[in-house]
Amino acid sequence: MPSVALSRLGRARKRALIDIGKGGPRDALQVVANGGVATACALAAALLHDPRWAVAFAGAYGAATADTWATEIGTLARGRPRSMLTGRPIAAGLSGGITIAGTLAECAGALWLAIVAAPLIGAASGHGLFIAVAIAGIAGATADSLLGGSVQELRHCETCGRTCETDPHACGTPTRRVRGIPHVSNDVVNLLATGVGALAGFVFA
Repeated sequence: MPSVALSRLGRARKRALIDIGKGGPRDALQVVANGGVATACALAAALLHDPRWAVAFAGAYGAATADTWATEIGTLARGRPRSMLTGRPIAAGLSGGITIAGTLAECAGALWLAIVAAPLIGAASGHGLFIAVAIAGIAGATADSLLGGSVQELRHCETCGRTCETDPHACGTPTRRVRGIPHVSNDVVNLLATGVGALAGFVFA
């Protein structure tokens, strides 16, 4: 799968990103955060026989795919990413940061999912379904960046003097929250972002 292949690019550089809260293999919470909404939409489609839920399913997965591609490529981009909200440079890998390469990868991920999903769903004629899924994926991934740069917890390590997303920091020092809503982690943001993708898919279906 392309997302898996992208995750293997630049492993050494990605392992060096000690300030982010989304490194390493996926745990159960990350799986639920990225796939829970899509699974719920798939169940709704099967039980309600409403094709809009199938498009919502694709929209949720499109958002997760687009965000994954943007993250995997964006963290390898030269130069520092900039905050989507303020435009200021931020550390590579921190939520809410964007790069040109990452943004292009985001769009490519959404389009890839749309190419795969549209023929399988077959709920609309012409290019309408493809466009709906692609827009939903981009909308969800964009929401991920906006939420990651605003409501997600951002913390500070006094020992390292670094901004991070984890508590404790990679050095083992407890961190203090400097921005965001308590307990709103990257997993929570991913769950909300896939929800946005699902909603957009349902609406545009």
